[in-house]
Amino acid sequence: MTSMRKAQIQRDTKETQIHVEVDLDGRGAASLASGIPFLDHMLDQVARHGALDLTVRAKGDLEIDAHHTVEDIGITFGMAVAKALADKKGIRRYGHAYVPLDEALSRAVVDFSGRPGLEFHVDFARARVGEFDVDLTHEFFQGFVNHAMATVHIDNLRGDNAHHQCETVFKAFARALRMAVEPDPRAAGAIPSTKGAL
Repeated sequence: MTSMRKAQIQRDTKETQIHVEVDLDGRGAASLASGIPFLDHMLDQVARHGALDLTVRAKGDLEIDAHHTVEDIGITFGMAVAKALADKKGIRRYGHAYVPLDEALSRAVVDFSGRPGLEFHVDFARARVGEFDVDLTHEFFQGFVNHAMATVHIDNLRGDNAHHQCETVFKAFARALRMAVEPDPRAAGAIPSTKGAL
């Protein structure tokens, strides 16, 4: 199972060209070139704390703004994770994590249910972290859930530094993702659903 949990996706539109590679059983290595330095910083957290190897190469219409690029990276990352999980046999399916960073604390819960859904409750302390519009964090996760076919709940429980809030969100998501995609040694390759399919 573990040797096959890799995927590559190339997604090209008139707005963006996105290439993502993922190895769910990696060691946290990241090779990132989104054109958006703060997003690269967040994706590095996903790789490191999710214990997955992640490559992202993106060219987008950043002269307009970062919206299309951030959203489309979320979409392509979701597609890659879904492809790497295949029929989801033997995974834990559910994952959850709380992550603090100084005054900030966030919680993420992931379910590879086959039903896309996002509950995103983050009241950022300010609108931008450097040049990054924090509203785009929601767009990244919306793109991910729609194409990974996952339910994700993200809550920032406290925080007054937007960088810390955003970083705890991505780290908590990474930890929850790591737990959810882990092979469950007690599952014996079974699909983790009484329906027999996800």
